[in-house]
Amino acid sequence: MRPRLRLFTGDDDAALSTDARQVTMKFSEFFQVVAEASRFKRTWLQDFADDEVRLPEDLYEVLAAYWTLRPGA
Repeated sequence: MRPRLRLFTGDDDAALSTDARQVTMKFSEFFQVVAEASRFKRTWLQDFADDEVRLPEDLYEVLAAYWTLRPGA
């Protein structure tokens, strides 16, 4: 995963666009980063709490089944 940093000067109309650029990455890489951030309660993770993510249908079905079948606390 290569980080991409941009300097926001306020002049870039593209930065204000609601259509954010999309990138592709392996799920294993995504999972490692998010799992570690969650484990250590990184505050930046909450910045994305309301963002939507696009998933393959089969992954969504597995996640939905897991969520409904997991044992209660």
